[in-house]
Amino acid sequence: MTIPLLISCTTVVCMITSVLLKPNITIGRVKIGLYWLICAVGALCMICFGGVSIKSAINGITANTIVNPLKILTLFLSMALLSIFLGDAGFFYLIANKVFSRGKNAGKKLFLLLYLAVSVLTVFTSNDIVILTFTPPICIFAKKAKISPIPYLIGEFVAANTWSMALIIGNPTNIYLAQTAGVSFWQYFATMCIPTIVGGAVSLALLLLIFNKKLSKTPMQDNQPSQQVELDKPAMIVAIILLLATIITLSISDIFNLESWKICLFFAILLTAFNLIYNLVKHKNIVRVVNSIKKAPYELIPFIISMFVIVLGLENCNLTNYLCNLLITGEKFDALSFTFLSAGSANLLNNIPMSVLFEKIINAKSYYALFGAIAGSNIGAFITPVGALAGIMWNKIIGEYDVKLSFAKFVLYGIIIAIPTLFVTGLTFALI
Repeated sequence: MTIPLLISCTTVVCMITSVLLKPNITIGRVKIGLYWLICAVGALCMICFGGVSIKSAINGITANTIVNPLKILTLFLSMALLSIFLGDAGFFYLIANKVFSRGKNAGKKLFLLLYLAVSVLTVFTSNDIVILTFTPPICIFAKKAKISPIPYLIGEFVAANTWSMALIIGNPTNIYLAQTAGVSFWQYFATMCIPTIVGGAVSLALLLLIFNKKLSKTPMQDNQPSQQVELDKPAMIVAIILLLATIITLSISDIFNLESWKICLFFAILLTAFNLIYNLVKHKNIVRVVNSIKKAPYELIPFIISMFVIVLGLENCNLTNYLCNLLITGEKFDALSFTFLSAGSANLLNNIPMSVLFEKIINAKSYYALFGAIAGSNIGAFITPVGALAGIMWNKIIGEYDVKLSFAKFVLYGIIIAIPTLFVTGLTFALI
């Protein structure tokens, strides 16, 4: 047990250190995420030092089972592409500009409209895409209106990482934990619906309590929308139709015994093909389509596969089984304990590696622990900037717009909002 545990701990410490100090390295014109390279080295060490054999690693990655990480990655990347094409057609910026136009004369009204827009969009698309798309317009609008962007940025981040719990497609951690446990689309929604509403209501109340003074005394000096963007209405309409078709097909997939990853891949290919043909017919540069495809978070592939191999090593030395016996009681209050355990672990490991580890610990033995872990992987993302990859990218974006928010201040806001939200969400699971 010693060597696999040592390799795992060293890998995690080095990965988090790289995220905080040097997340990327540049080779020529190519920027590469250092965090996943470290995890890949950790996985190789796990194989070289006998934590897991090459055969076991390959079998685990390629096995025709629900736990297959390649299927889960295909599902997530396909959903990401659907959201990216929708965003590149101007949809998210269109919504953002409408929000800023309607709420431009009142800080609290703008805040509520923004929270609502981000929450609804996150439910049906992806929290990562919404965060990355809405953050620049918020920074630009706040600078023009000469107001503090902090309440709106924190509100956006909290909304996206709370309401991403609602549907299985809202967060890659939802997809990984739920898919590996064989949870269907409607089973997931039926279980998560009420806890998400309760958690969302509590997080919103806390945000309004914290930022009430700043939002009430905000005179805005510029009434213009945040940013003008070129809209491509035909591409936007088709992207909306195919995204809705994906969600509807996922919701009835059990009836026809269709695998979720195949559904998402089909619609992603269909939307990609449409964009290629559409741009050729309109005599537009297909480089736009290529650039959209390039935006997908492909670094998650080596990242998740590497962490999968590392966790296989921990499973082979019975550590995950030991933790399962230690932590899981089989009672409803597993939901509450695992909500906090997963949130804390996400901020030590990052929420994606945490999900890979917790899938092995839970091992489908506790329905309540599973959904507690899902809730914690979402809400835990706003405790520290390293809790999720979206937090790391969000922090980088606001820095580029000269928004000053220290690590300590982020953590202070995060703890004040996350702890009560985690508690009521986990308790709701236990009581319903």
